[in-house]
Amino acid sequence: MAKRRENPTLEAPSQDARGDRAPGPGGADGKKPQAATGMPPARGMVGMIAVVLSIGLLLLLYNSNSPGARISLDQFETKWKNHEIVEPVEIRDTTIIAWQKAGPDGDKTKLSIALPPLAAETITKRVMDITGGKVLTVRSPDWVPVLWFFAPIILLIVLFWVISRGLRNVGAGGGMLGSFGKSRHRVMSKEMTGVTFADVAGVDEAKDEVGEIIEFLRNPKKFTKLGGRIPRGVLLVGEPGCGKTLLAKAIAGEADVPFFSISGSDFVEMFVGVGASRVRDLFKQAKDSAPCIIFLDEIDAVGRRRGGGFTTGGHDEREQTLNAILVEMDGFASSDGVIVIAATNRPDVLDPALIRPGRFDRQIVVPLPDVKGRLEILKVHAKKVKLGPNVELERIARGTPMFSGADLAAIINEAAIAATMQNKDFVEQEDLEEARAKVKFGRAKKSRVREKEENKLVAYHEAGHAVLQCLIPDADPLHKVTIIPRGQMGGATFSLPEKDRMGYSLKWISATMKMACGGRIAEERAMGDASSGAASDIAQVTRMARTMVEEWGMSPRLGFIRYAGEDTRESFIQDKGYSEDTARVIDEEIRRIVDEAYQEAARLLTENWEKVEVLATALLKYETLTADEVHRLMRGEPLDKPTVSELLAAESRRRAREETAAKVKAREEPGTPPGSALPRPA
Repeated sequence: MAKRRENPTLEAPSQDARGDRAPGPGGADGKKPQAATGMPPARGMVGMIAVVLSIGLLLLLYNSNSPGARISLDQFETKWKNHEIVEPVEIRDTTIIAWQKAGPDGDKTKLSIALPPLAAETITKRVMDITGGKVLTVRSPDWVPVLWFFAPIILLIVLFWVISRGLRNVGAGGGMLGSFGKSRHRVMSKEMTGVTFADVAGVDEAKDEVGEIIEFLRNPKKFTKLGGRIPRGVLLVGEPGCGKTLLAKAIAGEADVPFFSISGSDFVEMFVGVGASRVRDLFKQAKDSAPCIIFLDEIDAVGRRRGGGFTTGGHDEREQTLNAILVEMDGFASSDGVIVIAATNRPDVLDPALIRPGRFDRQIVVPLPDVKGRLEILKVHAKKVKLGPNVELERIARGTPMFSGADLAAIINEAAIAATMQNKDFVEQEDLEEARAKVKFGRAKKSRVREKEENKLVAYHEAGHAVLQCLIPDADPLHKVTIIPRGQMGGATFSLPEKDRMGYSLKWISATMKMACGGRIAEERAMGDASSGAASDIAQVTRMARTMVEEWGMSPRLGFIRYAGEDTRESFIQDKGYSEDTARVIDEEIRRIVDEAYQEAARLLTENWEKVEVLATALLKYETLTADEVHRLMRGEPLDKPTVSELLAAESRRRAREETAAKVKAREEPGTPPGSALPRPA
């Protein structure tokens, strides 16, 4: 219900280049990157043989030691007299083995009679008497008892050796578990990415800086003849969705060298030391394929400041991985010919040793696009869809301040989907406008039915916002106002900024705060009650007032001083560097700024209340009003457009006419039987 006036940067998932490793192109010397194999052939063969022998020995011992079904001497005598025993009977060291004849549905059954040491001679003599001497004496070799004694010990030793070899070779990338120590990067080529600099728009300065790197890789002698050296690393910094990963893919598409891509989270595993092992393996393969590029996406996953936050020391897995990266980039091993490009949206948490010159020599900022950049981005994505003749991409670009490249791509895609669902031949301007509102505020809930009183409250709330936006000269121009629910809001008032703001002036901040107060003031005066619909307005006004006092130095009592703590997100303990008296003054100043904005907004609405009533009545009738219609109503001019109910009725009549025309056409076509007639068989 409340209006959201801030311009949040909507986070979009970065499209990284992660994936399973694939063979890449050769380097300048024709060599290919080494493939990530498992264990070495020699060690792997020894391990396989040991495992097979152990399993075979276990099976042999099990089969030789299987006693069969135990029976007593009397049972044996009964079965022998009934001719159920197969001749001959085997007399062994500790047992007497006999085989019972197979039945109609089974195999022979193994039977055994135990030979206790004290009664072995007596039992053996009786068995010979029962069988009439039809026995076969089987004596085991002398080494069998020794094997029975040492076999379990041998099996344990072999099993322990195989596992220890695998664990020992995790760090070296070999052995049975050696795949954990192998880098999980993906080698990309120019043909695999399908992205070039022509697909990257709105970040011209970043493209120019990256273009120097590509030129160095293509023609290194051009730079080295003057004594320059290739940069070790380039750090891409920017908000989520600004195109850092897309820029890296364009580098892979433009540079004719191998491109190793991996995410920072792919280094860390459950085993200690695996991350450092993967770093070493990645740089080893990269150096073998030099010149090449390594792209580390979301490097803040492993590159955070060491010793900060709630870590228990300097020997955890993440810090070991970071140390390995530091050594590989600027340690004793030279990494000439290998350029490391990393991307992050949190440069403030990175370790200082990682971002110093000599490791990451350049920090390229990929900012949110300005109005010119947004227009270029919209044109790039609009090439993939069919646009109508009435589409004005300049208007969409001007109405999307603080939108990232991912947000703009989502607008084009959502507009194409909406036009497809309505069976249109091309995307129209209204589809783009709806897509912009959907991406920023959420989907419109046109099917939601509200009570009459609630509808009236929302209408006056949005009318209060819209009237103030038209009256205050320093505010952004009004674009559209609606009482149709959208996302978490019951209604919305949209603005259309005339320009991009690199900073915020005191006049604009004051005007925005007054507009945010207009909703609560209007609904209180019209309904005689307050509602929770102004929650987001209150949060916005409070946040702006606190930022004015603590960060922007806009309080006369507190002066040109910053009181806000550093936002490093390394600790849950609030950074408070001022006294209790100063905290009390800060609270008083925030309250004063909000009260002044609220009182000025109330004064303006009281003086122009008839305009609020006219606008609220029109919103109840039409639900959505454009800026031109709002200005006409405030000037006292009537609106001649149809209402929502009239539009629905006209749509129903149009569909009924189409159905009737289709039925008439079907009856008039020759050879078509009436609906109740059945075709006559030939």
